[in-house]
Amino acid sequence: MHSLTLKLILAFLIVSLTGAALVAVFARRTATAEFDRFRLERDQANFITDVSVYYQNVGSWAGITERFHPPPGLSLPGQPGRENPNPPPLPLPQGQPASPGQPASPEQPASPGQPALPGQPAPANQNPNPGPSPPNPPPPPPFVLVSQKGEVLVPAGPYRIGDSVPAADLEPGIPIEVDGRVVGTVLNIADRPELNPQETQYLARINQALLFAALGATGIALLLGIILARTLTRPLGELTTATRSMAKGDLEQQVPVRTRDELGELAATFNQMSANLAQANRFRRQMTADIAHDLRTPLAVISGYLESLRDGVLQPTPAMFEVMYDEAQYLQRLVEDLRTLSLADAGELSLNRRLVSVRDLLERLAAVYAHQAQQQKITLQVNVTSALPDINVDPERMTQALGNLISNALRYTPESGQITLLAQKQAGAVLLIVQDTGAGIAPDELTRIFDRFYRVDEARQQNNGESGLGLAIVKSIVEAHQGTISAQSEVGRGTVFTISLPDGSE
Repeated sequence: MHSLTLKLILAFLIVSLTGAALVAVFARRTATAEFDRFRLERDQANFITDVSVYYQNVGSWAGITERFHPPPGLSLPGQPGRENPNPPPLPLPQGQPASPGQPASPEQPASPGQPALPGQPAPANQNPNPGPSPPNPPPPPPFVLVSQKGEVLVPAGPYRIGDSVPAADLEPGIPIEVDGRVVGTVLNIADRPELNPQETQYLARINQALLFAALGATGIALLLGIILARTLTRPLGELTTATRSMAKGDLEQQVPVRTRDELGELAATFNQMSANLAQANRFRRQMTADIAHDLRTPLAVISGYLESLRDGVLQPTPAMFEVMYDEAQYLQRLVEDLRTLSLADAGELSLNRRLVSVRDLLERLAAVYAHQAQQQKITLQVNVTSALPDINVDPERMTQALGNLISNALRYTPESGQITLLAQKQAGAVLLIVQDTGAGIAPDELTRIFDRFYRVDEARQQNNGESGLGLAIVKSIVEAHQGTISAQSEVGRGTVFTISLPDGSE
């Protein structure tokens, strides 16, 4: 099974089947238990009503046993139970006064199937030889009637007629009250009464309904599982297709972001990764072309002079050797810059950190570039606020980074311009600022000045020994010190480079 869609569908199906089965089982058990409780409470209430009415009519418990347990061959109509929960009251025996509200009727016939009491004529349709009991007589009620003296009157279960029931066993029973006095107690001996055919059929219909509901829920869950599985696997399929295209070399791949959940986040991240890879690939190709171009020009100069010297076309002169030396120096700087960037990319740029005074660092740099600034008639000054903490840096690498910024400022600042080296304290960090009054940088170019081999003025790329790697090296060195660098510029008014470094107290 290699299809994720099929796995998800089967998982949803198994979960839905398990849930439907558990719901059906618990629903069936609950329905059966509640139905049994309802029947038991109903039969118990009917039994209490029957015996209470009997005692009110008769005035005693005489004949109560035959009322619920007739002798074999004798079937009493109105047998208490589920078929007739409210049987008509039995006639009073001869000489028994009628209960209040019930007139005595000596002509009242005995119930069918029951012998007439003395002094009462037998009805015309009375069968003197009653036939056998019905083939399926209703079962006796699962209740025990105990007299006020603790004697069993209506037996059930382990209790027999005449047994004496202890008072402790009568405590959970239900007392029978007639005219405000307790005349007996009803004990329940069964947790679940026997089912009659109608009740059995009722429970069967409930089970059938639960089965159909479970099957319907399973079908709906399967349908929803298919839809959800396809919804989940569709973005994954698109990502797989795009990834295979990237593996073949087509790095510019974009997949639709359909949702805002984890899959949508994955798709958006993939799109960003693809765009970054495509951009990095373009930069790599551009860098390769730029390196080839920057190497070709000085090599062509050196090779041309050497070939002319070899063939005797030119005579060696100090000026010729000076030109070849400058070109060789440019090649050496370019190779060293590329090596620095490769070490920074690999995270292997070595740093020999120590605490350095910010004022001493900037004043030393100003002294190094003072002669060049004076030749270009540019003012170079240092402005450092007092009480600055020392910074924990590699002095050589930080001198290289700041030197690149100062060289860049000298390259683009006209005569009578000004370059200022500043240092400020800011919330646990020290800011090193190189500010010039040069030509400035356009906003659309400002975001690219830290890219490798990017030059604001392509026409001046090598006339001033510029390789296009200076600002990229500055950024790599600053980030190796866990710092940040930013640039702000306005065309015609100058540029400000700000380096933020943690102070030495942290």
